[in-house]
Amino acid sequence: MRLTILSVLVLTLACATAAPPESTPTAAPPATTPAAAPQTGGMPPNPNQEANDQVAKAVAERIAGRENEPAEQVFKNIQSLKGMPAGRLVRVMNMGYSRALGVSCLHCHFGPDYSSDEKRQKRAAREMMAMNKMINERLQSLQNLEGKPEEHVVNCSTCHRGHVDPMAGM
Repeated sequence: MRLTILSVLVLTLACATAAPPESTPTAAPPATTPAAAPQTGGMPPNPNQEANDQVAKAVAERIAGRENEPAEQVFKNIQSLKGMPAGRLVRVMNMGYSRALGVSCLHCHFGPDYSSDEKRQKRAAREMMAMNKMINERLQSLQNLEGKPEEHVVNCSTCHRGHVDPMAGM
């Protein structure tokens, strides 16, 4: 089933107003239970995370001393995340986007040239960022939701939940 932007918006708004799964009370595990796996927000673990962490660490080392400069001054071809500090951009890509979709850095980026727009997935990610921004702006203007407006936000995980195909996580 193909979703239109409007149906995605409606679905996203409906999901954003529902209580998150983490709000459901659960019993604490017995004290004898081994430590639980790291929390992933209901998403499956990303099999690429170890490699992504190594890439992020290498990039962080390469930009050491410039982490607080705007990303567009440190990296080439920044379009959607201008103004974000370069160090934060690396963390957002690694801890946010790659985990939300369960992918490696190379899913969107082309080999050693991360500035390249050759891959369709990178261009699609930019379009999805614009859609996400539009949805969140609209959420902030809704007046009949419970709670504070800033509590109602969506991100990639809202729909994708660790899968490239948002329908796969349902």
